[in-house]
Amino acid sequence: MSKLSFRARALDAAKPLPIYRGKDMPDLNDCVSINRAVPQMPTGMEKEEESEHHLQRAISAQQVFREKKESMVIPVPEAESNVNYYNRLYKGEFKQPKQFIHIQPFNLDNEQPDYDMDSEDETLLNRLNRKMEIKPLQFEIMIDRLEKASSNQLVTLQEAKLLLNEDDYLIKAVYDYWVRKRKNCRGPSLIPQIKQEKRDGSTNNDPYVAFRRRTEKMQTRKVMCKLDLIECTIIVFKTSIFFS
Repeated sequence: MSKLSFRARALDAAKPLPIYRGKDMPDLNDCVSINRAVPQMPTGMEKEEESEHHLQRAISAQQVFREKKESMVIPVPEAESNVNYYNRLYKGEFKQPKQFIHIQPFNLDNEQPDYDMDSEDETLLNRLNRKMEIKPLQFEIMIDRLEKASSNQLVTLQEAKLLLNEDDYLIKAVYDYWVRKRKNCRGPSLIPQIKQEKRDGSTNNDPYVAFRRRTEKMQTRKVMCKLDLIECTIIVFKTSIFFS
């Protein structure tokens, strides 16, 4: 693959440079175009990732539409800063504790759920607390169990009652809310998961795959070739000395 640019050759002091006067210059229409395209430098990315749509658009804009290449960029998530929310979480009243935080290893009874509440969950929790007392951790554990018990097919209400050891009214309220939120969710799960490469190779061109398997390539090193050449030279030299 070559990009549309002209490669400037270095001057050679051993070769004379031709000098043309204005009247000796040939007509541009009569000249034959010389193709001296520069080979494209490697992008440093995997071969499958180089065919990604946004990357190819950005490269094409840089090569062809140089004056409009600012509009062709690879989309990245925007970072937002909320100063009031930050000041409410971190009030600047930290005191150095006397000892480090200690936890019991392999304590599976107090394992924290993977699901984290959001602002929509807090609204539902405040409405449920008017009739019964439910803690945020208890709500997160219920949603976490429903998520982990469902893959491509959602669990039914009867299965949720067997899965959750809570009051029937609470289970039905949380279940209906979870089903509605799960259907409105664009992803496969409410718990964020790292997208990994599939074995069938269907995600080769997916730019959101976090980890890819590196293909082992057999390469012959030049150092080994040089060592073999030196060894052959030594054997020939010893043979010539022996017969001489």
